[in-house]
Amino acid sequence: MSGDSCLHRLHAQAGSTSAAPALACPKTKTCSYRGAVGLGNKYVRLNVGGALFYTTLQVLTRQNSMLKAMFSGKQEVFTDREGWILIDRSGKHFGSILGYLREGTVTLPKGRQAVLELLAEAKYYLIQGLVELCQNSLQDNKEQALCVIPVVTSIKEEERLIQACTKPVVKLVYNRSNNKYSYTSNSDDNLLKNIELFDRLSLSYNGRVLFIKDVIGDEICCWSFYGQGRKLAEVCCTSIVYATEKKQTKVEFPEARIYEETLNALLYETVPAPDNSLLEATRRSHTHCGSHSEEEEGPGGTGPELRERVRRIHVKRYSTYDDRPLGH
Repeated sequence: MSGDSCLHRLHAQAGSTSAAPALACPKTKTCSYRGAVGLGNKYVRLNVGGALFYTTLQVLTRQNSMLKAMFSGKQEVFTDREGWILIDRSGKHFGSILGYLREGTVTLPKGRQAVLELLAEAKYYLIQGLVELCQNSLQDNKEQALCVIPVVTSIKEEERLIQACTKPVVKLVYNRSNNKYSYTSNSDDNLLKNIELFDRLSLSYNGRVLFIKDVIGDEICCWSFYGQGRKLAEVCCTSIVYATEKKQTKVEFPEARIYEETLNALLYETVPAPDNSLLEATRRSHTHCGSHSEEEEGPGGTGPELRERVRRIHVKRYSTYDDRPLGH
């Protein structure tokens, strides 16, 4: 069929069996691309869903696919008056289609949805190799978890994880059953807020920080921060309070302090450890008031001793006659 035959002929034939007038399509024509086989490496102009591409016949006919059938004269193609060959598909991933035809492989787009879209296009164009590449990628992503949180069941296991890890470590002890008193009214909500914050931080920093959950520790709710195998800080969120002459356990949610200590732990991502001036700048003094207190271990003063300090911020305050110190 010659390249000058226009779609008017099809509409004229349809008009013989229907009283409706034929729709004019003056800018589109259908032709066989049989004559293009001998063009060698000359470029072909493609309009794929409104996206324009230049490529060669050699690329389009390199692999057994629908495109090879289209440009080997086995199928008819549509062109406009300017010679652009029309393909009624989305052009979003057609660049990846051409890349695979050229190289035999291609870097897949990021995101499961984008890979699914490319898979649909590969199936449409009958490019089996690209179909398998997309399917394998989807299968691998399905099996790979976004974030893995180890749950420690023994002190030895915890020590082994921390010492073997080259990244900073953030550990949350969560053990509601450690309490022998009743909880205050807001404690359950604050417990959940601590757990939710742990989940958010682990999703945001899982590539840079190892997050550990401890469900057998002595505390009810306590955060610990480690860098290069050494404990840096601790934020304990429990306190013992009195209400109507009986003891109750209160759980706090010191969100700002937890964020701050997490960011301080990120200073230990690199080796060697941060210098003294940086450590001093990130350390702030706290007023011993309200329900907050801070204990510092290790020698005082400046110098290398700063690296041996552990900031322990206890959001708990014991009564002078409370005989039950919660675990440290």
